[in-house]
Amino acid sequence: MQEQNKQNKLIAGLTFIALVAMIAAYFAPIWWVSLTAPNYPKDAFPDGIRIHFHFDGVYNGCSAAAKGTRQANEIIEKDLGHDEERYNPILDAKKDFNKGAQGLDCVHEMNTINHYVGMFPIATGAPVEKPLAKFFFGFFAVMLLAFMIPDERKKLRLTVLSAGFAAVAAWTIVDQYVLGHLATHVKAYVQEAGTFFKEPEKIQAWGDNVTLISHIVIGGLIAAMVVVVAGCAKFPRFSLLLALVPGLLPVFFVLEYAAWLWFFGHNLHPWGAFTVKPFMPTVFGEGKVAQFSTFSYPYWGYALLLVVFACLMLALLLRRKQLREQAGF
Repeated sequence: MQEQNKQNKLIAGLTFIALVAMIAAYFAPIWWVSLTAPNYPKDAFPDGIRIHFHFDGVYNGCSAAAKGTRQANEIIEKDLGHDEERYNPILDAKKDFNKGAQGLDCVHEMNTINHYVGMFPIATGAPVEKPLAKFFFGFFAVMLLAFMIPDERKKLRLTVLSAGFAAVAAWTIVDQYVLGHLATHVKAYVQEAGTFFKEPEKIQAWGDNVTLISHIVIGGLIAAMVVVVAGCAKFPRFSLLLALVPGLLPVFFVLEYAAWLWFFGHNLHPWGAFTVKPFMPTVFGEGKVAQFSTFSYPYWGYALLLVVFACLMLALLLRRKQLREQAGF
C-alpha cells in the first residue's frame, strides 16, 4: 500500500508537470520558418522573413527595429516594379512601412512572397483548427486532471471528468455561438482569402465549408467527452487514454503542420508572377524555393510539448503497471 501511494504521488506529480507545460505550450511559439534571399539583406531583415507558428495562429517573428524599415521600404519599392495593380499586397506593405512602424510585419511580407508563386495567404491555413485549439486544450486539461486521480478513487475521477467536460462544452458553445466568435472568425477568414484571391463566390463557399466543418468538429469534441466518461466508467484500462492522447500532442502538431504545408505547396494558382511546380515545403531543416532559402525548425514551445510527452509516457507506464498488478498479471 505504501509503495502504491508513492507511485500515485509520482504519477500525479508527473501529470501536473505535463499539465503546466501543456498550458504554457498553447501560448508559446511551437515552430518557426524563415525565408532569406539576396534582395532581403541582413541589415533590414536580420532574421530573414521569419514567422512563428502557434496553436492558435501564425505570428510575426521578425525583430528588426525601425532602422531596417527604410531599407525594407526600398526593397518593396524595387520589387513593386510597374505592375502596381497586380501587386496590391506589396502596395499595402509599403503603406504600412510608411506609417512609421517600429518593426517589420513578416507575416505580411511572407504573404507577399507567397503571392509571387501563387500561394494562399498564411491565415487561410488551418481555419478550423486554430480557433478551436483552446477548447481541445481544455479537453486535454480535464483528462489530465482526471488522470492524476488514483484508480481506486474512480467515482471522484468520473466526477472530475463530467464536471470538467461540461464546463468545456459550455465554454465552447457560448464562445462560438452565443458570443458569435465562429461567425466573426469565418468573416475574417473570407476577407483574408479575398486579399489575394479575387473570386468572391468561391471564397464564400470556402467560408461556408469552414462553418460546416467547425460545427462537425465541435459536435465531435462533445461526443468525445461522452465517450471518455463512459469508457472510464466501464473499462479500467480506458483511463490510460487520459494520458496517452494529450501526450501525443507533439506528434499531432507535426502531422498537422506537414499536412498544411503540403496543401499550400500543392494548391498553387496562376496569379503568381513566377511559375513554380507543386512542391512540398520544408517541414524540418533547410530547403530552396526559387531564389529563396527556407528554414523550418521547432521552437521553444515544441520543447514544452516534448516535456509533456516524456512526463505523460512515464506516468502512463506507472499507471499501467498498477493496473496489471491489480488484475493479478
